[in-house]
Order: sequence, then structure tokens, then C-alpha cells
Amino acid sequence: MQLRHFKAAAIALFASALFPSIVAACSVCRCGDPTFNALGTNIFTAGQFHLALDYEYLEKEQGSDAPHHEAEALALASTFGAHPLPHGDEEHAGRETLTETRLVVTASYGFTERLQAVVRIPWSQRDLSSEAEKLDASGLGDPEIYGIYRLWSSPWEEGIGRSSWISFVGGVKTPWGENEATGDGERLDEHVQPGTGSTDWFGGLSAVHLLDARSTLYGSLQYRQTARNDFGYLYGDTFLANVGYEHKLGERWDLSLEANARDAGRDEMDADGEEDPDTGGAILFLSPRLLVDLGRSVVARLAVQIPVWDDLNGEQKEKTVLNLGLTATF
Repeated sequence: MQLRHFKAAAIALFASALFPSIVAACSVCRCGDPTFNALGTNIFTAGQFHLALDYEYLEKEQGSDAPHHEAEALALASTFGAHPLPHGDEEHAGRETLTETRLVVTASYGFTERLQAVVRIPWSQRDLSSEAEKLDASGLGDPEIYGIYRLWSSPWEEGIGRSSWISFVGGVKTPWGENEATGDGERLDEHVQPGTGSTDWFGGLSAVHLLDARSTLYGSLQYRQTARNDFGYLYGDTFLANVGYEHKLGERWDLSLEANARDAGRDEMDADGEEDPDTGGAILFLSPRLLVDLGRSVVARLAVQIPVWDDLNGEQKEKTVLNLGLTATF
């Protein structure tokens, strides 16, 4: 699917879900909206702090089996002469499996009823394995700093509050994470580094609509513009679209279901613009989430992201993502 067609479909899905009365993958970027995941839909709370802690586990595969790579390389060599393998080194031939465990602290403060500031600080453990090698690294990921400004909201309704609102989200992913992890005196593969080493900017829109006192519809659109790091690597720009429905099951329990879509460009491996063919493309996840109120303004969360469709470039396979979290408001 071409990028413009995917974006058009995502925007149509988002619009039809949020406004029913009007309208009847990057190798590093996550699907989903981290703000809704960590803070919920009641984001704008003037004078209050939100603090969330999340545990995430993901696994993905990239590249073909070694025999496929060898045959491909031999065919290219016989036609054009010597030709590097997709990752530029014989050591990286064959299928690679990346597993990552992340701990993420999210802190938010409401300066006014319209302006919320958010900081996300991740710590990452990454393991990359293939037939040729096994690599691992851990350390600080790239912190994100962003603001959420409410552009419009419906009038206040007694007993419900504001039944609808639309907000702008904008911020920066800093380059402060670990991007120079080494093994045996050499810098490790880019995809095992806890941080990307680049300053990336992002912006988009998010919206919430209360269907009734127990049901909420929400969603977001976001574009992330990446930059090249000091080692010449450039992760592909990314477009994210999310739609969710949340329903209260009782006084303590909530259940939500989201559709999380991502469309990313191919990564560039060096300053000359050589692309990694096994990166980027489009993917769609379905994500059920269970929330339980533990009392004292603390909420526990359990979610899984299940891949249900993809049009990823080259040889890639993304697996189910696990997320566990706690959120406190004070």
C-alpha cells in the first residue's frame, strides 16, 4: 500500500470514529498513543500531577534466513560485481531477532485547564541475535518532552464535564539516550543501541468524545520527523494513527479497545542515503486494555498490542507487544 493511500485510509477511519454525525512501522517507533496509555483520557487537570510507570516487552524479526541472503548476494554479485549485503557486513547476514524490555516513567503537570506538559523517560534493555552473533546493550533511552494544548472543547455539562475536546500535541525526542554502546571495543549495531542519537520533532492532534457517562471515544494523529545521528544513521519518518473506545464495567473496572496504525519510511544506514530494505512500511495492531482502580487515585493497567495486518518493507515480522503500568494522580 502506498503511503498516501495508507494515510488517507487512517485519516478517514479516525474522522469517522470521532465525528460520526459528520462522516458516516519504523524499526524504533512504537504504535499507539503513549499519552492516552499512561494518563488516560482525563488529561487536562489544572494544578495536578500525573505519574506513570510502564513495563513494555516487544519482539520483532528482520531479514531473511541466511541461505536466502547468500543466494541474493551471489545473484547480485554475478550481475553487478561485488555488492554489500543489506546491513553492509557479512556478520549481519541472515535473520535477526530483536527483543526489548523497557521501563518508562511518564510525568505530567497541568499548568492550566488547557495546557498540559509531559516528560517521558525510558530505560531500555535490547538483545539482538542472529546465526552470526548475539549482541546486547542497556541504558537510558531517549527522553521525550512535549506539550498538549486544548484547541477546542464543548461547553461544560453538569455531571459530565466537557463532553468533547480537540487538542494539539507537539514536542521533541531528545538525543540524550545511550547511542555509543560498545562490545569488544567496537560500537554495537544501531538497532541494539538504547537511544537513537538524534533529535526528532513530532506533532499532531488528539481528541476525546464522551458518548455517555460510561463510554468514551478517543483518538489521535501524529507525524514524527527524524534526523540523522552522529554515525550517519537515519530512522524513517513515521505517521501514527490511533482510535480507541473505552467503557466502564463498574465502579473499579474499565475496558478499552484500540486500533493502532503506523506507516514509516525506510531507514538510511549512512550519510550517502543507502537504505536498509528490511525497515519501514505499514502495520496495524488491535490493542485491548484492562484498567482497575486500586484506590487512592492509583490505576493499574494491562494491555497487549496484537498485529493483525501489515505491509512492511522487505523481510520483517513484528510480534505481540505487552504493556503493564501504574498511574497515580495527585
